[in-house]
Amino acid sequence: MRKLLLVLFAMASFWLTASAASAQVPARCTGKFVNPITDVCWGCLFPLSIGALKIWPSDRADTDNPNLPICFCGSPIPRVGVAAGFWEPVRLIDVTTKPFCFPNLGGVKLSPGFQVGNGYVSSSSQIGGRAQNTAKYHVHYYVYPLLYWMEILADFLCFEQASFDIAYMTEIDPLWQEDALTTIINPEAVIFSHPLAQAACAADCVASTAKLPLDALFWCSGCNGSMYPMNGNVGANVGMEQSTRLAAERMIYKMHRQGLAWGTMGSKGLCNKYVMPILKKQQYRLQMVNPSPMVSGREACAPIGTSTILPQTGRVYPVIGEDVGYLLWRKRNCCVL
Repeated sequence: MRKLLLVLFAMASFWLTASAASAQVPARCTGKFVNPITDVCWGCLFPLSIGALKIWPSDRADTDNPNLPICFCGSPIPRVGVAAGFWEPVRLIDVTTKPFCFPNLGGVKLSPGFQVGNGYVSSSSQIGGRAQNTAKYHVHYYVYPLLYWMEILADFLCFEQASFDIAYMTEIDPLWQEDALTTIINPEAVIFSHPLAQAACAADCVASTAKLPLDALFWCSGCNGSMYPMNGNVGANVGMEQSTRLAAERMIYKMHRQGLAWGTMGSKGLCNKYVMPILKKQQYRLQMVNPSPMVSGREACAPIGTSTILPQTGRVYPVIGEDVGYLLWRKRNCCVL
């Protein structure tokens, strides 16, 4: 009996050692740099408008533009300009389960010297005792003013003039890790967790898929779920196409709530950006650029909350296609002086 116990103890020790060793093996981080020529849907620039007139129409839905083609900016003597409206690619967003993995930087993975919990995507079977069909993601937010870099229009002041920068990393943000701490920036989440408030999101799902999301339902992310809590804990994971997009949309809202992103659309944005703590979802479009860029079709750069069932199915795949990157398009109304 003693020999049997020794054998069992040795087998258990070997199993624990092997498990610990395998747990230390870092998961592979994958991705690639965005090619501005082949990976960007340049049709997402449109429609272009002067005042309310579409000078370059598109089959993609557009936000409301100022009625008058003439605008005035500056004081005490205002300058006269032309009210232009267009869409610009301005940000990149990583969504990954692996901490410090940067898909849009070629799949590089940093080792900062301290541990951060891994994310996960659960499916039909339970993983580690977690509830079924949930997910947790880390997200990175980059400054990426592509039109300004490419100098498509020289000295065009309406383009955001900035350099490339990793503006936000959720691995070092405690508000992103815990739902309880997240309520510091979104205390209203308690109100909108009511079943009636969530049921209203069905209307936002239809509206965002057909045309544009409903800004009045700001707590909804259309077909993808709820904007609350503003972190990477997704309580209803239908698929990685849906849950990674929801995590990216929550990051956009979080940036606005923390004053790190501003309003740029409508008459209010003609002369300056303005504070927008309650996100107007119509201001943005999201285009997948990693692992499989979407560069054509109406759904290539879809509004926040759009259904991912048909246009994006199969674009995320096991092992080498689970680190996702999005290019963020922003509506800009600007007074061209």
